[in-house]
Amino acid sequence: MGSKALAAIAGLMLLSAGSTVVQAHHAFAVEFDVELPLSLTGTVTKVEMINPHSWIHIEVTGDDGETTVWMIEGGSPNALYRRGITQDSVPIGAELTVNGYQARDRSNRAVGRDITFSDGRALFFSGTQVPDAAD
Repeated sequence: MGSKALAAIAGLMLLSAGSTVVQAHHAFAVEFDVELPLSLTGTVTKVEMINPHSWIHIEVTGDDGETTVWMIEGGSPNALYRRGITQDSVPIGAELTVNGYQARDRSNRAVGRDITFSDGRALFFSGTQVPDAAD
């Protein structure tokens, strides 16, 4: 196989990989519901800075004593890095409160808007434009 053919195949592979990422990205309204605002307080168990969105996993203890793991979606890693937010900005074991909106399917996933650590420090984690709530 010639070098031109290999270059063409490599180019097609790159184009198809790029289109997969674009298809995986979604708008707020597709995944989350502005009518399902929530505030969660819990302990960080995992932080993922992966495209197209970052994720913080937190354990939340309910009034019944049951522990539930929530996945909180944030902005893209690149957008967060530009604001000075890295994976180390949200340490494992940190106590925090997340204000955001729950997934439309009511699973334990939400998009995070604001994060406040137990010491009062705030972190703007979102990269998603949240639509106005209906009147």
